[in-house]
Amino acid sequence: MSEPIQHTEQLIDHLFRHQSGKMVAVLTHIIGLQHIQLVEDIVQDTFISALQHWKLKGVPDSPAAWLMQTAKNKAIDHLRRLYYHTRYVQSQSAFTATAELHSFFHEQEMNDSELRMIFACCHPSFSKEDQVALTLKLVFSFSVSEIARALVVSDAAMQKRMVRAKELLKKGDIKLEIPSGKQLQDRLAIVRTILYLLFNEGYLSHKKEEIIRHDLCMEAIRCAKIITEHPATKDPVNDALLALLCLHAARFDSRLSDSNELILLEEQDRNLWDGELIKVGYHYLNRASEVPVISQYHIEAAIAAEHSMAKSFKDTNWSRILSLYDLLAASHPAPVVLLNRSIVLSQSGETEKAIAQVLSIGGIEQLIRTDHQYASVLGYLYMKLSDRIKALSYLQQAKAITNSPAEQKLLQARIDFVSSN
Repeated sequence: MSEPIQHTEQLIDHLFRHQSGKMVAVLTHIIGLQHIQLVEDIVQDTFISALQHWKLKGVPDSPAAWLMQTAKNKAIDHLRRLYYHTRYVQSQSAFTATAELHSFFHEQEMNDSELRMIFACCHPSFSKEDQVALTLKLVFSFSVSEIARALVVSDAAMQKRMVRAKELLKKGDIKLEIPSGKQLQDRLAIVRTILYLLFNEGYLSHKKEEIIRHDLCMEAIRCAKIITEHPATKDPVNDALLALLCLHAARFDSRLSDSNELILLEEQDRNLWDGELIKVGYHYLNRASEVPVISQYHIEAAIAAEHSMAKSFKDTNWSRILSLYDLLAASHPAPVVLLNRSIVLSQSGETEKAIAQVLSIGGIEQLIRTDHQYASVLGYLYMKLSDRIKALSYLQQAKAITNSPAEQKLLQARIDFVSSN
């Protein structure tokens, strides 16, 4: 494959991830949820046209604008045919109707349309799993296989779920609108959860060929910024979420070695941390703290800020971070929170207590068998106690569970270290 063609295909893939959700949202706002499949077909056809056209004539100066214009033209053609077949043209000309379509492609209107689509996907008519699946599919352009992996179900089961969810989206009492009052707060909570999940998938990807998926993380940050800055959805909890995502994203360049291996926090070159992005994180964390509200995201952002403020790993204020984890565990005692708190306990010189905490997590035996991070942390903690037998046992178990080549390399390095000492 020639380099220009390969570059074009890579660009198309990148733009599909970043632009197709916007295109689906805008076109659905124009054509209606009842035609969601038509909208997806138009968007898919637009990218096929781009691939064919750009390979022959080269990539345009503004690829995103080209995609939007082409999608708009295809939508106009479909609308004209729709009006013709329904004889709607008798009461309103297709020209007038399609002329109004142009206003939908202004930047603010595209943001509004995307926000309406997110809220439609998070409608209470759907189960939590369907809310996540629809948002990942329609807003973030995940494939069915990617969503299936994220929700730990088979591709076939996810395909059936997606078909049922889309039918409800088309036929149910669901509107493309920004809700208000309690409905707004309830759905915002779901939106935040989805953005958090999306960023985490990008931060440590399940895709074997990509350890960090910058595109997913940047999409999560972009949408978090939309809900943070939009007049209808401004909220201190949204500010805290955006702060958290920015502070984590600031460490991207230090997390991978030249050989594409994971670098742990204690070994990262902090000179590679993005100072400007850290400042943005601080800005939104300060804004989130202007009102007396404390959420999970406030506490996690404060923890990330503590790491960002430390000049080196040894200068980290572990007692402060432990206090924050105490607060987080009291309000959100999820297994992963308790697992992370155990690591902080160990850094504070309480490794035996850290191990006891991990082993006391509800359902820990099942978690150790199914989620590599629990066995991995136990292996690390037993390493610190110089218990070679238990350390090796847990590290080998963790390596056998994870599908990530990067995690496997990291665990193998620890196994080799323990075996040689």
